[in-house]
Amino acid sequence: MKRTLRVVLLLSFACAAVATFSNVAQAQKVDLAFGVSTMDAPGASQGNGVDHAPVSLTGGAYPGFSGDALFWHNAGIGAEVYWKASQADYAGQGFNYRPLFWDINAVYSPKLADRVYLELVGGIGALSTRFYTGTVCGIYTCSNYQSSNHFDGDFGAGLKLYATRGFFVRPEARFYIINNNVDFSSNHATRYGVSIGYTFH
Repeated sequence: MKRTLRVVLLLSFACAAVATFSNVAQAQKVDLAFGVSTMDAPGASQGNGVDHAPVSLTGGAYPGFSGDALFWHNAGIGAEVYWKASQADYAGQGFNYRPLFWDINAVYSPKLADRVYLELVGGIGALSTRFYTGTVCGIYTCSNYQSSNHFDGDFGAGLKLYATRGFFVRPEARFYIINNNVDFSSNHATRYGVSIGYTFH
């Protein structure tokens, strides 16, 4: 099952990359950004130990990268990846964890005013959590973690505020709906943050 999921994830990334790069030449705009966020989710007490573990995704710094290409009437596609900056203790179980969110989104970014653009996104991806349980070896390599992957859907918004023609600051929020998220206290979480980026025309 893990091998199948890895193949599906790899193919999804490959398809998104091909679609993105095939349209970059025609793109009106390409945005690249780096941001820092934090996460809000139901508390650990919400987990019942069966459907949801008593561990919350709330808190911590989540650095990440995002990019998009707009190529048709302020619409296009984008991708983003955000991860917890530090490992955290997993409910006193004797090992740490680190969640990572990645998503491929449809993007719509109309102009609201001079140097101000709205950004609306929605798409699919995954919550991939690394559990640092000790060295695990597969057929070809060894690692110090095991991954637990859960499909997610996300949607959100941001406001691109341009300081110059290319550089922008973007306050943003994302809402994640996570399928079968037994590793944490709920099947949803919200990310709030700010990104700094550049638009290539």
